[in-house]
Amino acid sequence: MRATVMYGAGDVRIENVPDARLIDPTDALVTVTHACICGSDLWPYNQMEHTETGQRMGHEFICVVDAVGADVRTVKAGDLVVAPFAWSDGTCVFCQEGLHTSCLHGGWWARDGIDGGQGEAVRVPQADGTLVVLPVGKDDALMPSLLTLSDVMGTGHHAALAARVGPGKTVTVVGDGAVGLCGVIAAKRLGAEQIIILGRHPDRIALAKEFGATDVVSERGGDAVERVRELTNGFGAHSVLECVGYEQSTVTALSIARPGGAVGRVGLPQQESIPTTLTSFFDNVTIGGGPAPARAYIEELLPDVLEGKIEPGRVFDRVTNLDGVPDGYRAMNEREAIKVLLEL
Repeated sequence: MRATVMYGAGDVRIENVPDARLIDPTDALVTVTHACICGSDLWPYNQMEHTETGQRMGHEFICVVDAVGADVRTVKAGDLVVAPFAWSDGTCVFCQEGLHTSCLHGGWWARDGIDGGQGEAVRVPQADGTLVVLPVGKDDALMPSLLTLSDVMGTGHHAALAARVGPGKTVTVVGDGAVGLCGVIAAKRLGAEQIIILGRHPDRIALAKEFGATDVVSERGGDAVERVRELTNGFGAHSVLECVGYEQSTVTALSIARPGGAVGRVGLPQQESIPTTLTSFFDNVTIGGGPAPARAYIEELLPDVLEGKIEPGRVFDRVTNLDGVPDGYRAMNEREAIKVLLEL
């Protein structure tokens, strides 16, 4: 079968790899119908050291079940399913607490011999705990929005929950990528009164406004902090969603939280320590977040997608096939595209 393999920074190839197959009785074998490129894929695209063996890629996909192992009970051949970006058994203590990314028997796509989502087929471990059946056909117009439930919509929602977004709150979203835009959707959905987006790309800002952003701050660093405070009567935001992961974006997020506020961090951190901890300590700012347990949120968010209450699929502004994946990486890296959808 064909799949995406990254060999180093900027070196993405579509190659023939061993066919996916059932191994364990808890596995499902699936054919991918829709996948995408994630902003987090751009970290290795820019930083990965060259390797002779390459790294399989992709962790967001919708697929049709081809076959299941003897112990699988919740999905069957022919089902259309969505796979969250981490696989999990759904039964361990952490899954039961809604933290599927810490599953005792789970793991990550495209790691440790597991197939990646940017390919024709995938072996899905722990299929019962991982896959969610979708009540639509594979050609449904909702496919882009349903695909976001595998990662970015769940991640934006996770940031909003960690930041304690609620009715009447003032929310600031740091970052105008797909996760930040989904964070705007999540904040609006949870009842935020004022939603400030920090970003400077006109197409993304326009989409953020359509999703519910009330104010735009295009400045960076100290100027951004000052502008947010101007928009919040000098207090700062109740809730801040940090959706980038850079040191500057983290400093900005912590600096614009009001005393007693909360910061939800879902941007992959690019440094080991959290900056400005002394100020946030004395301001009683809560810092939370991490990799979103997307599986925990699918049942909650799915009805809103099916009913058209939210349209997170609009973050996809380019569509290609498997052969177009290398150029899709380039386009996202050069900010020509927000998020690239793959139709297989």
